[in-house]
Amino acid sequence: MSGQAERSAGRRRAFRRGPWENAAMLLIGAGAVMLMQPVSLWLYSHSFTVILFGTIGFVIVSHFPEE
Repeated sequence: MSGQAERSAGRRRAFRRGPWENAAMLLIGAGAVMLMQPVSLWLYSHSFTVILFGTIGFVIVSHFPEE
């Protein structure tokens, strides 16, 4: 493989949908847990931001290639 083809293949491997979708869903889940916990006002206050970033990330990642 040429140097550019190797870089392109590495870039495609880094931007596969599966792992990034899992990370975005984990972020959304963490935000939901933060929203429902009764202990920390700081966690509750930042839960919407975490859910928002997870949702935006999921929308962006859904356009990544499957493989």
